[in-house]
Amino acid sequence: MTVASDHEQSYPIQQELLTGKLRTTPGQQFLQQIIDNSYDSIFVTDQFGNVLLANSGTGRFMGYTARELVGKNVDDLVKKGNYDWSPTMKAIKTRSVVSGIVRNKHGVQEMVTSKPLMDENGDIVMVITNARDKNMVDNYIAALEKERTTVHRYKTAVEYLSDVDTSNRELVAESPQMKQIIKTSYVIAKADSTVMLIGETGTGKEVMARYIHRNSLRSKEPFIPVNCAAIPQELLESEFFGYVRGAFSGANPQGKPGLFEIADKGTLFLDEIAELPLAMQSKLLRVLESGEVQRLGDTNVYHANVRFIAATNRDLKAMISQKLFRSDLYYRLNVIPINLPSLRDRPEDILAFAHKFLEELNRKYALKKQFSNQATKLLFNYTWPGNVRELRNVIERLVITSTGDVLNFEEDFLVSRKTLLENEQSNLESSRIYQGTLKNVIKSVEEEYINKVLAECGGRIGEAARRLGIHRTMLYRKLNKK
Repeated sequence: MTVASDHEQSYPIQQELLTGKLRTTPGQQFLQQIIDNSYDSIFVTDQFGNVLLANSGTGRFMGYTARELVGKNVDDLVKKGNYDWSPTMKAIKTRSVVSGIVRNKHGVQEMVTSKPLMDENGDIVMVITNARDKNMVDNYIAALEKERTTVHRYKTAVEYLSDVDTSNRELVAESPQMKQIIKTSYVIAKADSTVMLIGETGTGKEVMARYIHRNSLRSKEPFIPVNCAAIPQELLESEFFGYVRGAFSGANPQGKPGLFEIADKGTLFLDEIAELPLAMQSKLLRVLESGEVQRLGDTNVYHANVRFIAATNRDLKAMISQKLFRSDLYYRLNVIPINLPSLRDRPEDILAFAHKFLEELNRKYALKKQFSNQATKLLFNYTWPGNVRELRNVIERLVITSTGDVLNFEEDFLVSRKTLLENEQSNLESSRIYQGTLKNVIKSVEEEYINKVLAECGGRIGEAARRLGIHRTMLYRKLNKK
């Protein structure tokens, strides 16, 4: 078949291209080499769909060599099944740019764009078609989306961390206990195992968590601290898992990554883990076990590569018996427990911390204050129920309120402060009974009262049962249920 007999006559320059008689200059030959060596498919047809020029990329897709394609008509190629439809012919018919996905006889797909070129009279002279493998385009899009998601995640992390208090982040250890704990923490930092930090309020659990992260293989990735007690219960799921656009009214219109996504490849520090409600504990357990995260309103499931460090000042085993904390979550978190001693149990660290805080405050306010012998003695002898946090607050108050450069305590200051803190702690412990369902609260009150009566009776079951007004066998049953 010849083009002249089956299709309308081409323009002279097109005919010369079809017959191979067009003289080419060195510059044109160089341009032809560029086209031939392009990985993308490129071909040119006349206004009737006859192929005037094609490169090797087009040949691979069509199942011909580039030279064999010249002179063939795209309609004929479609009819023969070389590919499923022709953007070129649609561009000729619509006199506009046409783009779409074309599939060849082997199932390979290309993203194709055909653009018609017009002469001064508005007639189509030729159509230029470019195509690229669809898988390659999809990979580019996926890579761009991944990059966009990563940038968004880091942007959110920066915004989140800008609201986090970063003061007092340095470890101080003069006591043998803390030196050993730091040594152990340095070793476990290299693994990805979950760590549980246990200690009273103010013992430096977040500081230790940061130390573990800083010495881990994830040190260049985000460290995201989360106070589980500070997030309103109704926002817990959206904060941890994030949400897509339009997931619920009042949500960020752009959607928002959750804490699991923000901490991806890094460390998520869950402080006050005991304050998570049971429903959220169940969801956290699933993430710990599967690593799968799904935003609210989303159908996609993501894998979160996160190292978890949890912390608490509560007795989680007692909470398990009260059905306030899941036992399976406890054992999943308590892989490597680290107990941080209170400040009163490591007195060597008291003065080390005190001088560190005083140095920081002197530098901050351009002062030259120092402790008196009286202040040093009181600092050392006080029990510090609020631990390091209390010590810092006391020293800051002393520095700001004192008029001279030598710091002294009022004689009754620490005594009255100790009484106040002990009363607050007592009230806090009393209020902890009243948590959970009514059934759990009744059970907790009952256990506390039974223990109190038993202690007053010296452990004598018969006497305790008489005071409680129950039979001794019932008392035994209640004790066995504890």
